[in-house]
Parts: sequence; structure tokens; C-alpha cells
Amino acid sequence: MKFEKTNVLITGGASGIGKIMGRMALEKGAACLIIWDINPQNIAIATKELQALGKVKGYIVDVSRNEVVTEGYQRVVNECGHVDILINCAGIVTSNKTFDKMSADEMVRTMNINTLAPMFVTRAMLPEMIRRDRGHVCTIASAGGMLSNPKMSVYAASKWGAIGWSDSVRIELQEMKSNVHFTTVAPYFINTGMFDGVKSRIIPILKPEYVAKRIIRAIERNRSFRGIPFGFHFIRFWQAILPVRVFDWFFGKVFGIYHAMDEFTGRKKQDTAATKAS
Repeated sequence: MKFEKTNVLITGGASGIGKIMGRMALEKGAACLIIWDINPQNIAIATKELQALGKVKGYIVDVSRNEVVTEGYQRVVNECGHVDILINCAGIVTSNKTFDKMSADEMVRTMNINTLAPMFVTRAMLPEMIRRDRGHVCTIASAGGMLSNPKMSVYAASKWGAIGWSDSVRIELQEMKSNVHFTTVAPYFINTGMFDGVKSRIIPILKPEYVAKRIIRAIERNRSFRGIPFGFHFIRFWQAILPVRVFDWFFGKVFGIYHAMDEFTGRKKQDTAATKAS
């Protein structure tokens, strides 16, 4: 779907790759960029910077609360019109604890923001997209939603859920013969600060600009799924053909992915993590 003359809403859009994608959308001719975020300071900064490129509206919205999402969307419709392109970009990672040390609060918070929030936001906007037979929903999940990385079990679960949900709705729309499209994105670790301290032995940590560009291109081409880097498209293939012990050795020992979270620190202010992409 082309961005020209569209209303584009990005959750977690005030910083990180959300902000970069917002800039790219405006550069491609979006009629209005709508930023949803929980950080008012970041919203103000992003809005001021991006207004030079076009119309920008920023809203403080806690996407993990369905009633707030519903009210926020109605305000968007009243002030900007209906959303044509939705990018679910907000995400959170709380720690590198093993599962036995995770608190119930961390579990609930992670699942609410990474799994339920994209559902809440999409459900608010999808019926109108279907009615108009026009629209695109892109959900930024994670390679962690395909590869069971230790020390991020709840995060992995939340992203597995997001991927399963997004792809299921894609098939529902396909069977409806709808012109509304879904794109699911599964990137490796991105250098936005959310995963500070992560060490990657062979696969390089991704640059935000590179990831944002690939996501925008996937939306324009109506791609169903985009792994970043491209080799991550084949994770499920290797899981299917390799014995578990061999798969764990190859990705865990050779590539070192199973130890990537060992020195994880994350951001100092965890309350802002929900505004970033995973």
C-alpha cells in the first residue's frame, strides 16, 4: 500500500524506529502522521521535528488499556479522519531474568503491551478498514517470536502470540477477499536502546534506519511476513529439519544467540520502554 495521501498511525511513534518510520511516511507523502505514545515529552519533540515534513498529530495513549485505545481512536477520527495504515510498533522488554525469577507484574505488563495492545489497537480500526475495503496493518513482532531465546521467555511468548495473531487475521482477510492487508515483521535485536547490553557474536545488531526502511518497503509491497535480516525467514525451516539438540548447538553455541541476553541492561528508565519497537 502506498503512503501517499494516507493517514498513518504509529504506536510507540515518538522515538526509536517508530519515529523514523513516521518521518519516512511523511517523506512519501502521507496526508497525516498520527503518533500514539505514553511519553509526553517525546511526543512534543517528535511532533515539532516532523511537522516540517507535513501534518503531524500526537496523542498520549496507553495502548495496553482497551478503553483508552477506543477513546483515543474516536478522537483521531474526529480530528484527522480514519486511519489507512496502522503500524503497531510499541513494545517492551523488562529484564534478562530466567523465568523462575520473573514477577507476575512483569509477565502481565509484557503480555499486555506486546500481545494484547496490538490486538486492542487493530480491533478499534479494522472494522472501518474492512468497510472501506482499504487499509494496511503492520505489526512489529520480533525474531524472539520464532526463536526461543533463554532469559527472555515471557518476551518470547508475547512475540509468539503477536505473530500468531497477526498471521491468523491476515488469513481471515484473505478468505474474505478483502483489500485490507496485514504485514508481520520479525526483526533481530535493534540498536535503539531497548536492548542495551545485548551481545551478538555473528549476526550484527541492526541499525534503526535500516530496519525502518525495510518495514516501510514491506508495507508498500503488501508483504505478509518480513524477517530482518532476510535469513531469519528460514528459522522455522531449520527447526523443522534439525534435531532439537543440533538446532540448539548451532544457534546457541555457534551463533551465540542463546547467550545474547547475558549482559543485557536495557534502558535506565523502564517506564519508557513501552514506547519503543522490539
